[in-house]
Amino acid sequence: MMQSFDIAIIGGGMVGLTLAAALKNTDLRIAVIEGHTPDPTLGESPDIRVSALSRASEQILKNVGIWDGIIQRRAAPYREMYVWEKDSFAHIQFHCQQLAQPDLGHIVENRVIQLAALDAVQNQNNVTFFMPSQCQSMVVGESEVWLTLDNGSSLTTKLVVGTDGANSWVRQQQDIPLTHWDYGHAALVANVMTEEPHQQVARQIFTPQGPLAFLPLEHPNMCSIVWSTEPLRANELLTMETESFNRALCVEFDHRLGLCELVSERAVFPLKMRYARDFVCDRIALAGDAAHTIHPLAGQGVNLGLLDAASLAQEITVLWQQGKDIGYRRNLRQYERWRKAEAAKMIAAMQGFKEAFAGDFPVKKLLRGVGMSVLNQIPTVKNEMMQRALGIRGDLPELAKSTFSE
Repeated sequence: MMQSFDIAIIGGGMVGLTLAAALKNTDLRIAVIEGHTPDPTLGESPDIRVSALSRASEQILKNVGIWDGIIQRRAAPYREMYVWEKDSFAHIQFHCQQLAQPDLGHIVENRVIQLAALDAVQNQNNVTFFMPSQCQSMVVGESEVWLTLDNGSSLTTKLVVGTDGANSWVRQQQDIPLTHWDYGHAALVANVMTEEPHQQVARQIFTPQGPLAFLPLEHPNMCSIVWSTEPLRANELLTMETESFNRALCVEFDHRLGLCELVSERAVFPLKMRYARDFVCDRIALAGDAAHTIHPLAGQGVNLGLLDAASLAQEITVLWQQGKDIGYRRNLRQYERWRKAEAAKMIAAMQGFKEAFAGDFPVKKLLRGVGMSVLNQIPTVKNEMMQRALGIRGDLPELAKSTFSE
């Protein structure tokens, strides 16, 4: 039996579910296709995959009815950020009070975001879930797309949205080219207990081998770490005996929080920049990691994806209300121009940061130290940087603005 929809969202993770939630007040018929059903139970200890949600992301999730579900589960606000370079006087500090904000963001487990979003979207009358299900084929026609799933279901839709991650099946089916490069780093992630309390401060040290971030979790002495380094070294750290790992971590982090103790499994992920040549084509749109991936050193990847979801929902809603074809490429070009520009800015900024802190030459270290010290003393410039990182300023969708009301 063929089922008919207006939008099929392939990928029921954080970005895909946020898109569906952002369309809750429309009469669009939405299918969400996701290959895995997330485990709804949370352990006492946090998962090792976390995201640093910005103020813009918080506003989006509040406005679509997801935020309460996050807070009811687990979220850790951070009020200060401290960044420095190893063996250098270079440092910079940001505090929420400087921006008249209650915090600088929240560290939240990815699964917590997904579960909260799932709760919200499952209550929508205009959404049908195919979960766990995977797409087997996709045929794009002039006015609709035909999809077949591995459970035998067949459906048609006016628009397919690929929110299915960095190795997007949707993107591959359409042969959309990628601009990409390997950052030459892999990220090791884990949770650690620290001798001294984190005091809700996010800390990041730049070393000759790469950046290391300690992100504060709910427990006053527990942090999520993101340790970016050369792939061979990352794999050595992954398999290293626990006591040796703890010692190496303390040394790398300048003993800033005293002794560190690994309290979770470790995982390593390769770091690559990806940027799809097209974010839209006829009947197809990409969002989140399917469209772009960036270096995690500023924690902006998920925030970019949630802004994609809110922006796409805004454009689709306007088109739908005007009676226009939501799958026609020309009608989706505004979304593509908007989000490609924002993603390109972030990719360039992350590459600039990475190159600025690459190398251990004395003159370059001196220049970094002087530059960061001067920047730290100029509140207007520093605050402008943080306002853009928080999503308080910039070209934002309506859902990301605190003044938005339904």
